Amino acid sequence: MTCPSLLRRGHLAGEAGGTAEIAGTGLHRAGDTVTQAVTHARNHLRGDDTFGQFARFVVVGGLSTLLYGLVFITANGFGDQLANLIGAVLSTLLANELHRRLTFHAGGRVSWFTAQWEGGGLAAVGLIATSLSLAGFHALFGDVHALAQISLVTAVTGAIGAMRFVALRAWVFSTGTAQHD
Repeated sequence: MTCPSLLRRGHLAGEAGGTAEIAGTGLHRAGDTVTQAVTHARNHLRGDDTFGQFARFVVVGGLSTLLYGLVFITANGFGDQLANLIGAVLSTLLANELHRRLTFHAGGRVSWFTAQWEGGGLAAVGLIATSLSLAGFHALFGDVHALAQISLVTAVTGAIGAMRFVALRAWVFSTGTAQHD
């Protein structure tokens, strides 16, 4: 009987093509293939290709939307529009900084101020769209639960998000962007 720890050693297990053959059986361990796939995906997601950046953009968008929702619920006592404004400002500050550092790896190319000013300008379009959506929603349905309002804002934000990704990638955080304050 072969010790399992020996099977993990490629030279003893007959490693071929990235999977280890279990000595003399013709069977391969699936774990090696899975490990390679995870490593490939991790490297791909860390890269600066469109897919990697978009995946990180979606994660940052989810985090900033979560912050927006928490702020919106907390500040909803001040009214929907003010809660929307406060949530949008705070979540935009977070999102712009995370996009600068993580999504587009532009921390060395783009200053904090530039990211906030230019990214914030793009987010202003989203704020206008969400504000108009909330106003129209109230005009049609009256007062509704905060979760319904958050769902509306999330849908509008998601639609604008794709356009924002393209603009951030091509304009604000492009590799040709020089740092300016």
